[in-house]
Amino acid sequence: MAEVVPIDTVSINDAADPRLRDYVDLRDVQLRKLLEAERGVFIAEGEKVVRRALESGHRARSFLMAPRWLETLADVLEGTDAPVYVMPESEIESVTGFHVHRGALASLYRAPVPTVAEVLDRARRIVVAEDLMDHTNVGAVFRSVAALGFDAVILSPRCADPLYRRAIKVSMGSVFWLPYARVDDWYAFPELLREHGWTSLAMTLSEDARDLRELAGTPDLGEKVALMVGAEGHGLSPHWSRSADVRVTIPMAADIDSLNVAAATAVACWALGG
Repeated sequence: MAEVVPIDTVSINDAADPRLRDYVDLRDVQLRKLLEAERGVFIAEGEKVVRRALESGHRARSFLMAPRWLETLADVLEGTDAPVYVMPESEIESVTGFHVHRGALASLYRAPVPTVAEVLDRARRIVVAEDLMDHTNVGAVFRSVAALGFDAVILSPRCADPLYRRAIKVSMGSVFWLPYARVDDWYAFPELLREHGWTSLAMTLSEDARDLRELAGTPDLGEKVALMVGAEGHGLSPHWSRSADVRVTIPMAADIDSLNVAAATAVACWALGG
């Protein structure tokens, strides 16, 4: 059973309290990268996300919540011995740096990330993301991949952290159970896919790209399909686009250039089938 620790009065300087340091300045992305990597933790926000994090097997380090959440999350708190720091919502804001309108936070230990080989061995449909540095887009991609029946996500070295608070929230917790891995040798990865029997599809606006609707369901896809998507603006790198087995595109209406990367991923995952 979790130990409930009331913290009734907190000044702005009390954010240095070691009990609360996992929750300091949650909007400072660079600071959070350093702190969370150093401590091997991540932050879950909101009742549903906290529940899903624990249900997926992640172990809680601590909780921070307003009093009203003690009863709502009582069943969750009964199954952990992590401390629960309870404060008025206005004072939680002085620690986190913003209004936590969902009222409940948890700091959880990160689980080991599978290797690329492990992910590829267990999957048949994957999304490969190159340099998606926006946490919202990363979270939305994970949500679409999970919802539309794909098996995993492979991330380039520069992709944003799927376990950053914003990415978790947008993904609705799908980052907790959807397998993912990071590639170290990003340049050589297309050839690695080919060597292991994967058909790689590059999402691109190039003139030689095939209509995704024509490709879906054809034997050209093969048994194992890797859908490659690039960052907003410049899209996939020329190397990745050239190295793909097939370049594909989603036809657009007149005067519309393209979709947001997360929306395009969702459409492509639906068209290709899980």
